[in-house]
Amino acid sequence: MSFDPKVVRRAVRHLRASDPVMCDVIDRMGPFTMRRSRRYFQSLSRAIVGQQISGKAAASIWTRLQDSVRPRHITAETIVAMSVDELRSTGISPQKASYLHDLAARVQSGSLQLNRLSQHTDDRVIEQLVEVKGIGVWTAQMFLMFSLGRLDVFPHGDLGIRTAIRDLYGLDELPDQKTAEPIAEPWRPYATIASWYLWRSTDEDDSW
Repeated sequence: MSFDPKVVRRAVRHLRASDPVMCDVIDRMGPFTMRRSRRYFQSLSRAIVGQQISGKAAASIWTRLQDSVRPRHITAETIVAMSVDELRSTGISPQKASYLHDLAARVQSGSLQLNRLSQHTDDRVIEQLVEVKGIGVWTAQMFLMFSLGRLDVFPHGDLGIRTAIRDLYGLDELPDQKTAEPIAEPWRPYATIASWYLWRSTDEDDSW
């Protein structure tokens, strides 16, 4: 699912006008093509699968997991029904298998209602998601951006974002939050759009 083209055009105009560095990145990277996924459970599951491994490895494991449940789809019900050994057979570690089971159990019980997260503020969404084993602030931020389509999310702790800021803004080292936030301030209220362009500038946009 694409973002509203009118909103994207407005965001790009804002970024061009507010930050000459970002203007140059947009010129080099071309049109904004980030897409959203409304399959919330699958998005969070894939984020767990992809933790601390390469995008290529994560894609391979995800494909094997999908194949293992066919003709059904990856849902809370299908994950709950799989044993740890069955999940491990697809390449998922025991720890990540426990994370997937915790996510699936919370969704199935109704203690985590994914279809209602869009009604909450960004902070409240993060608060609810980090209660799930294996989901931290970064994963919750990715969900806000790539699933809920929130426009003003700045994942300051993301390595790709930090690398891009260091390289594009001439810093000597990877920036911490205190350094990165003032650089990102001109991008608001479209930090999500700016972040996507930062990922594209370093070819880091391969996990979502």
